[in-house]
Amino acid sequence: MNGLVRRFRGLPLRSRLALLVTVAVTFAVAASAVACWFVVRNVLVDSLDDALSEAKVAPAQVSERVGPDGQCQRTIITGDADNPDIFKETVQVVDSGSGHCVIIGKQSLDVTVEDRAVARSGSGYANHNATASNGDEYRVLTYPLDGRPGLAISLARPLSEVDDTLNNLVLVLALVAGIGVLGAGGAGLWVARTGLRPVDRLTAAVEHVARTEDLDLRIPVEGDDEIARLSESFNFMTASLASSRDLQQQLIADAGHELRTPLTSLRTNIELLARSEETGRAIPPDDRKALLASVTAQMTELAALIGDLQELSRPDAGDGGGKVQVVALHELTRAAIERARLRGPELTITAELAPWYVRAEPPALERAVVNILDNAVKFSPQHGTVEVTLDRGHLTVRDHGPGIPAEELPHVFDRFWRSPSARSLPGSGLGLSIVARTVQSCGGEVALRAADGGGTEASVRLPGAPMPPPEAPSAPEAFAQ
Repeated sequence: MNGLVRRFRGLPLRSRLALLVTVAVTFAVAASAVACWFVVRNVLVDSLDDALSEAKVAPAQVSERVGPDGQCQRTIITGDADNPDIFKETVQVVDSGSGHCVIIGKQSLDVTVEDRAVARSGSGYANHNATASNGDEYRVLTYPLDGRPGLAISLARPLSEVDDTLNNLVLVLALVAGIGVLGAGGAGLWVARTGLRPVDRLTAAVEHVARTEDLDLRIPVEGDDEIARLSESFNFMTASLASSRDLQQQLIADAGHELRTPLTSLRTNIELLARSEETGRAIPPDDRKALLASVTAQMTELAALIGDLQELSRPDAGDGGGKVQVVALHELTRAAIERARLRGPELTITAELAPWYVRAEPPALERAVVNILDNAVKFSPQHGTVEVTLDRGHLTVRDHGPGIPAEELPHVFDRFWRSPSARSLPGSGLGLSIVARTVQSCGGEVALRAADGGGTEASVRLPGAPMPPPEAPSAPEAFAQ
């Protein structure tokens, strides 16, 4: 059995479908044929019973052949014009004991319990099958003999009348069933080929993509069935892969562009220093100091850019990234503000921080908050003010700088995007991308908008709670907002 299953599974899908359709139709046809045979047989037997009931022998005809002592006068008749219908039957007299005698016909019939019961009771009737002395099967109708208590008449006709018709029916059903099974096999193969044609197109498309890496291929979608849904899913998958590939190529191109500028500057400065050493012409101390400061700044910018790229390439939180734990957002923001004050000592940074605890990766969330504050510090005027508030998970950072034009706001979270007015300032254009990625991984939202009265306001909403849970790692439900 297991071998048959393995061989069946080894067949092509269309062959399996055609075989299953053929087997299903074969069983259906066989069941229908068997049911038809039984129905016809019952109808024929009922018809034979009706014929026996209509051909009952008159009691007078029987009485004159049965003597007072119960002995029968047997009559063998091969044909008679007076009553030809009677001579189709075999007539047998049965008593309530074990005696019986044939009065019309050639063969005696086996006497059953039903026959004796009718003779004994003198009422009712019995229909049953019986075997004749020569082995033939007969259909028997037994009924009481009027005027002769204890005697009954068994009227019988051969079942060959039914069997011949049933045999012919078997031949017809077998022929029809055979034709039906062959037709079902052909129809199953046609249905399998027709039904799997969309799958063949999908298979060809997948093989084409695997062979050529052409992600622009789309499969026409027809209808709304499972195949259409599969085609839509394939088209969506290839579109997503194409978009991901484009984003990857764009990231590589943007990263190469961003790396080229500090590397070019760094190379130029180092070549100047090397040429000075080779030629023996000393660079003035002030110029040498400026060159070394520029080299240091370019190396710092490269390190920051590489760190930003590593952060963007790191898997999302909860999918293989750092450890997620309960973080006091107000304390983390306060630490980030202290770092921002070191980068803008001439600025005034005010803070109103209400307690708020969130589930996040502490380094990633701190970096996001620092990036937001760095932007505020970078674009604030000298001796300006940066206002930081945290209220029930809503962190806002507002500066009083030149602001961001409305047409540029949709692009501020794009990778490597930098406002034309900020391209002369240090930075990689990845800071806000990292902020958006980190906040979204924590289940929060981030937005940048123009502030009333000038400047820019960054808004971050993070789900959490004002109090830490009793057991922070095992009670994430306390942070449902």
